[in-house]
Amino acid sequence: MNQRHEHAMYDVDPLHHHPPQADLEDTRLTHHQVMQMAVAELLIEKNIVSADELRAQIDFMDTITPARGAALVARAWTDAGFKDRLVADSKAAAAEIGLDIGPIPILVMENTAKIHNLIVCTLCSCYPRFLLGIPPDWYKSRSYRRRAINEPRKVLAEFGTEIGHEVELRVHDSTADMRYMVLPMRPQGTGAMDEAALAELVTRDCMVGVALPRP
Repeated sequence: MNQRHEHAMYDVDPLHHHPPQADLEDTRLTHHQVMQMAVAELLIEKNIVSADELRAQIDFMDTITPARGAALVARAWTDAGFKDRLVADSKAAAAEIGLDIGPIPILVMENTAKIHNLIVCTLCSCYPRFLLGIPPDWYKSRSYRRRAINEPRKVLAEFGTEIGHEVELRVHDSTADMRYMVLPMRPQGTGAMDEAALAELVTRDCMVGVALPRP
């Protein structure tokens, strides 16, 4: 009786009052999740990596935030030479400030007064994770992947980003072998801001191209 009573009290505890959530095991694994698990198991079985090494890498990926990319952008805004090196070779430029951006090449596409860049992955959700962390759900959605190619200006407008028709809009399709990051233009009125303050203006969406940095 006491156990049943305690359980009932726990059920109505306001600190635990929330709608029931489906257990992880109740949701169907996607094709990519199945493939990911299979590859991980194969790598461990073949002694290519150990389970501890794999866990450590997953833990590291979980710590990555868009602040890494923002640091590159802020440095590029304050150092023209660094900007040129970043556009030419992002991995080498990132190493200058102590960042390892991973083995997959990342092309940095510079926005100008005449060109605006937008990043998408039409096949799945290839994304510069070593710079920006986990991709947002909207980036992985079928709607964004299709519409970013077919009607990019409408997509940008839905994010609150209006690009004039005098500006060329370039859409870059990421692949398993190549990632992209947008280098947005430095906002006007930020001449007195230092590098750290500038980095605070750079959001994940700016580096995907769906938003502009605001002072």
